[in-house]
Amino acid sequence: MNANHNNQVILADDFRGYLFKDQMAEAFHSYRSMENIYASAIREIATKLEILNDEFKYNMDRNPIHSIKTRVKSPQSIMDKLLKKECELSIKSARVNLTDIAGIRVICSYIDDIYTIADLLTAQDDIGLIRITDYIKNPKPNGYRSLHLIVTVPVFLSTHTEIVTTEIQIRTIAMDFWATLEHELAYKLTTEKSIYTRQELRDCADAINETDMRMQKLYNQTILLDKP
Repeated sequence: MNANHNNQVILADDFRGYLFKDQMAEAFHSYRSMENIYASAIREIATKLEILNDEFKYNMDRNPIHSIKTRVKSPQSIMDKLLKKECELSIKSARVNLTDIAGIRVICSYIDDIYTIADLLTAQDDIGLIRITDYIKNPKPNGYRSLHLIVTVPVFLSTHTEIVTTEIQIRTIAMDFWATLEHELAYKLTTEKSIYTRQELRDCADAINETDMRMQKLYNQTILLDKP
């Protein structure tokens, strides 16, 4: 192999390397741009929820929202979900096919607070309700309970407005406690332990739901009935 050929091979390898770097840089920039849009949508909705919570504190001397947690899916999580759905791996595909890139979890004190917050939020003019799934009235087979909303919210940028889809999960403190621990335990289930453990988890979910119902009843009896 002569020197000229060697140089051509090296130059070709360098070109592929630069091309790969350019592609990576473009993909990274595209994700960061998308991430910013979804993070902005989260801030918009979180602010709305905080305003509602503050109004309740001012008018009713209580906060129906205990806490708010937010997240934007990582590139790996987005890719895994697109592969699972057998969709094209691209930013455009992610925005079209995934409704939970932006996620907000709202933790409430009581079951009735869940529906109150959901109704007040979706009644706002710039919030579009795409879908509501009630896992409280219709729990998943494993016992999971939560109210899921898929909504859209406008994000006003310097040159245009983006309508962004966001998933909101609203649940009680007790429901969140169970869901967090169940998520951790579910990954560690073996075949031998699976049936027994899943039944135990379901039983715990039912017991927690019964506690939630009792706490709601106590609130209604001790707080609501005392109001003039």
